[in-house]
Amino acid sequence: MKRAVLLLLSHGLVLAIGFAAGIYTLPLLIAPPAPDAQAVAQASQGASHVAQFRRDLKGSDALHFGEGRISVGPSAVVFDGRLAPGPDYKLYLSPRFVETEAEFQQHKSAMLRVGDVKTFNNFIVELPAGVDLQAFNTVVVWCETFNEFISAAQYRE
Repeated sequence: MKRAVLLLLSHGLVLAIGFAAGIYTLPLLIAPPAPDAQAVAQASQGASHVAQFRRDLKGSDALHFGEGRISVGPSAVVFDGRLAPGPDYKLYLSPRFVETEAEFQQHKSAMLRVGDVKTFNNFIVELPAGVDLQAFNTVVVWCETFNEFISAAQYRE
């Protein structure tokens, strides 16, 4: 009986670890190719604002972070850097800087959901026509599936 319980626990633990590893690695396996440095440089040329994603934000941790340069222009948001991999990332523009899940949830109704982030090393997300960048000051990457804050960068005061 004791052996059966130990086997059940050990197999359950291995199953849980495998499931967690699958959730973490699946987005990497199905992600499209990231834009190369030349495409990122070209897309960021018309940017009116530049900011940095940093790992040291309150809501970021070892599994949820972004680090690199974000460029915001009239037609696209361009990222040159690295995001922690995960599923269902969305890019938002926010009228105020947020750096935690609670702050994001509190102000989400005032934010503009721009589009999907499908790559984790560099991305280019087109802005919808007519977006007033002056109505916002922060770019936020958010995981919709797990309601997780990934990163944010304030591009203007």
